Amino acid sequence: MFTIDLTSRVPIYEQIYLKITELALSGTLKENSQLPSVRSLAKDARVNPNTVAKAYQELERRGIIYSVPGRGSFIAALDNSMFHETALKEFDEAVQSAKNQGISADTLKEHIDKIFEKGE
Repeated sequence: MFTIDLTSRVPIYEQIYLKITELALSGTLKENSQLPSVRSLAKDARVNPNTVAKAYQELERRGIIYSVPGRGSFIAALDNSMFHETALKEFDEAVQSAKNQGISADTLKEHIDKIFEKGE
């Protein structure tokens, strides 16, 4: 399904959460499509099943997936506005943190422009 970066500072469960969210929002994973079982994904990604279970729990808590007892986990109907609001909140927090670290507004604007130019 995807690879895990074991050298990343981002926790493994969060990498799983972010990747599934990205795949769902992009339409790669369609509404009502079934996700691999916790054990199956853990085996494929070579991580502890508890790590995958934690990612799935967070995905379900945020309404990205839903579970059907005895059948598995599935992609939910997604409302992109919910993700936009979350992304903007996280952006605001990152900008405030950068400001607290002494990064100027001009530097932040230049960085944002570079990201959009590169298509990142």
